[in-house]
Amino acid sequence: MSDLSKTDNLFFNRAGMDLGRVESLTEDALNGADDGELYLEYCQSEAVVFDDGQLKNASFNTSQGFGLRAVSGEVTGYSHASELSEDAIKRSAKTVKSVHAGQGGTMSSPPTGTNSQLYVDDNPLSLVDFETKVKLLTDMDAYARSKDERVAQVSASLSGSWQAIQVLRPDGVRAADIRPLVRLNVTVMVAQGDRVETGSYGAGGRVDYGEYLKQETWQETVDKALRLALLNLNSVPAPAGEMEVVLGAGWPGILLHEAIGHGLEGDFNRKKTSAFSGLLGERVAAPGVTVIDDGTISDRRGSLTIDDEGTPTQKTVLIEDGILKGYMQDRMNSRLMGVQSTGNGRRQSYAPAPIPRMTNTYMPAGRYEPEEILKSMGNGLYATNFGGGQVDITSGKFVFTCTEAYIVEDGKIGAPVKGATLIGNGPDVLTRVSMIGNDFALDPGVGTCGKDGQGVPCGVGQPTIKVEKLTVGGTAA
Repeated sequence: MSDLSKTDNLFFNRAGMDLGRVESLTEDALNGADDGELYLEYCQSEAVVFDDGQLKNASFNTSQGFGLRAVSGEVTGYSHASELSEDAIKRSAKTVKSVHAGQGGTMSSPPTGTNSQLYVDDNPLSLVDFETKVKLLTDMDAYARSKDERVAQVSASLSGSWQAIQVLRPDGVRAADIRPLVRLNVTVMVAQGDRVETGSYGAGGRVDYGEYLKQETWQETVDKALRLALLNLNSVPAPAGEMEVVLGAGWPGILLHEAIGHGLEGDFNRKKTSAFSGLLGERVAAPGVTVIDDGTISDRRGSLTIDDEGTPTQKTVLIEDGILKGYMQDRMNSRLMGVQSTGNGRRQSYAPAPIPRMTNTYMPAGRYEPEEILKSMGNGLYATNFGGGQVDITSGKFVFTCTEAYIVEDGKIGAPVKGATLIGNGPDVLTRVSMIGNDFALDPGVGTCGKDGQGVPCGVGQPTIKVEKLTVGGTAA
């Protein structure tokens, strides 16, 4: 059974709506608009949390609703409701009609279809019983405590969701997608004397729970969190000042996502509020630097078979060998900028309208061995893991906190440091990349991107890279 048939059962057979009448309501609501759609959503989600030796929380939630959007020029009319009924859609239609009343717009062509399927459509929540989920977290707690007597507290969680969507356009074109998403996380606290430190690790993707129930998988997750916690017990205050910085492979790509990726989203560039506005075809990064957004990688957290406007996702080259090639686009911004949508129209749920968002954003591999990159350093910082950060899209300025970093002296990795922050400007950092490693890796599947109050799953990745000069904030005397 196709995703379209499965979602028809959810949104029409189960909800008691007639497809023909809903299509007619949608067509009437958007007659005279430049673009728009009816977005239907059904979502189940759960989270199980085991903390300090006991089950602390178990939640299950079901939500459903629709969003009706009409676009006229640069103006968007949007109405949503948690009630799936023809009457609710009729009421929303009256709202969105006012946006394009008397405008006589011509509806944009529909997105092309796709036969690809990037992930299974099984519901992970129903495939594993509650007792098995609790046992997994209990075993993780016991395993962590057995590994080291300094373990003082363990917090483990398992979460998942199953989202079904359907996009109905006024021209009769329909698209559907069914999206599983799971995540396993653990935080380990260790104590030695008066010093207490923590380490965290997580993994996930658009799969079922099966992989994370395997002993080797969850034990590896615990091992990595414990390693980081124990490492922090021996950390020293981070140095401060301008220095060479090497960024590790995988999750450090979050800096690329935040400091550069957001500035390459179409809406910021159409409004000329991005540091990259008006620079298409120009050099914005050092030779060898390529940045890609790719929503088509199977089973990845940031991947989508179709975006939330019904457009198939794609592999979009944003920067190629240092030259700015394009932006990430949804339908509205692409139409206003005279280009094609790149399948990056995303929304958190049925409640907000879609906007240009990243999927999986990464820098491909280069030619250097990671060891070669480190040896080329004088004195500097080797950062392999990050926590939170802040970015100003207009200027490109960012501040990021390192959760795992090391002092490098004469090309040799030294003591781990605590309290290091990286401070810089995204576009400027791109010009200072001097070496790109051959060890490309994607993140383990834990990223969530925030924009305009909306959070969506995303992925990042990169190889080991060397930045010639970057300001490091630290507390060392």
